[in-house]
Amino acid sequence: MAESLVLLVVVLALAWPLGHYLAAVLRGGPMRSDILFGWLERPIYALLGTRPQVGMRWRGYALAFLSSNLVLAIVVWAIFMTQAWLPLNPDGVPNMSWDLALHTMVSFLTNTNQQHYAGQAQLSYLSQMTGIVGLQVVTPVMGLAIVAATLRGLFGGRQAAPSDPQAAIDVGNYWADVVRASLRFVLPLCLVLSALLTWQGVPATLAAGPVATPVAASSDFTQQKIPLGPVAPMVAIKQLGSNGGGWYGPNSAVTLENPTPLSNFLETAAIVLIPVSIVFMVGPFTGRRRFGAMVFATMLTMSVASAGLSLWSEGHSATALDAALMEGKEVRLGVDASALWASLTTQVNNGSVNTMLDSTAPLTGMVSMVNMLINAIWGGVGCGLQQFIVYLLLAVFLAGLMTGRTPELFGRKIEGPEVRLLAVLVLLQPVVILGFTALTLAWPGLAGNSNPGFHGISQVFYEYVSAFANNGTGFEGLGDATPWWNVSCAIVLALGRYPALVVPLAIAAMLAAKRRAPEGSGSLQIETPTFVLTLIGIVIILTLLQFMPVLVLGPVADHLSLNALLAR
Repeated sequence: MAESLVLLVVVLALAWPLGHYLAAVLRGGPMRSDILFGWLERPIYALLGTRPQVGMRWRGYALAFLSSNLVLAIVVWAIFMTQAWLPLNPDGVPNMSWDLALHTMVSFLTNTNQQHYAGQAQLSYLSQMTGIVGLQVVTPVMGLAIVAATLRGLFGGRQAAPSDPQAAIDVGNYWADVVRASLRFVLPLCLVLSALLTWQGVPATLAAGPVATPVAASSDFTQQKIPLGPVAPMVAIKQLGSNGGGWYGPNSAVTLENPTPLSNFLETAAIVLIPVSIVFMVGPFTGRRRFGAMVFATMLTMSVASAGLSLWSEGHSATALDAALMEGKEVRLGVDASALWASLTTQVNNGSVNTMLDSTAPLTGMVSMVNMLINAIWGGVGCGLQQFIVYLLLAVFLAGLMTGRTPELFGRKIEGPEVRLLAVLVLLQPVVILGFTALTLAWPGLAGNSNPGFHGISQVFYEYVSAFANNGTGFEGLGDATPWWNVSCAIVLALGRYPALVVPLAIAAMLAAKRRAPEGSGSLQIETPTFVLTLIGIVIILTLLQFMPVLVLGPVADHLSLNALLAR
């Protein structure tokens, strides 16, 4: 518990100034750092053929986002399927199959990093450094750019043009937002964290891994190759960028990737640092400090509740079962460190682990599922705040209906077209997740799960929840390196990413095009504790209504059967 409090204090102390700095970066105005970064940005803008001061309407912004993703998809998919013939492959790693390469590409393109491969054995250094780390840098920044454009739209756009109301909806320049946030914010943070992790013993080399003789060598196992590589830079961006895909298959449960208690603390703090910074960015970026405070209060309340439940559940279960639930835990650091990481990695779309989530107590696993189903406790870089805006719009609409007022947000009415788009997003999640879960469980040969009981339901459900939430964690115990899992998860990954980013941007632009009414005493006040509680209640009700049956059949039944076993 003490470590959790120290972590919270450290993250808040760092995120406050970082949030204000990020607001200045995304506003695009002159900065003192122009001397350092301007000469890097100008040739990039020239290469992209864009002028950063020229804004875009929401359709142009969304098209730039989608087209850049398409180009990256083709390039990275090709790298994975031809890596055996490309340089920087000292270990002779073979090419990926088309379906595994497809899933890996879509997974990292959607800022998910769900891994159906063993990174140290199935990816070359070139694939790791370009396809994997490259996407880990740029995809979170793309999400950040989209949410910045959405916030601009909610408050009427960057510029006013009274003669043409549509022209006023300038949501920013996509290329400028991505370039500035990458060079001025994400990459410097990664450099600092990478240096700290290297100091703690995380490998950072291009040399081939050494061959060692195990202490308990046998005739069938006389030597072991230790996989190394530029691990520290990848760990830095996988933690900071809400990515989660580690250099090694077992992620930060591997001592090479997470060697010391200090490295574990740094990596745990990095999970939430940028998402919390983005929340602190909202106030100065929009000019409404109370709105930023409302967002922060809502997310912090849900975060503390989630972490507290995880710590209680895991600690209580470990006490009841002693060593039975220690399998798969981070025994070097203790149960609390494992439970805290499991909670934070699913509060954020991070997906990294320092323990095997399949080994956690059933209720701890359920908390992780609920975190991902909400997907807006802190959320991923950009996409978490984007999902929060969806809940905000729904809460405003429902609160307006309950009070008999026309629903309005910042003086602009939420009407039929906006509500229909929100309904699409709300219904898309259960249709996709429950549909693929039911289909997979209907044909047991497709699942390949290690447990046919209640826990088996949780394993399959968790995989699709993780994919749709763009989280990437897994209960494991699944034979997921198959064409079915690779293709079905690739579909779920894409459906969980792109509508959730583009649709709120479209809604914000639709609201910005409306005439703004002055806010008065009769307007719905969203920057109050009452509305915070209303918003949290709506989030919980939506989650329970849609997913309570499968949660009961999975983790709740698993918990009850475990208790019945203990009572014998």
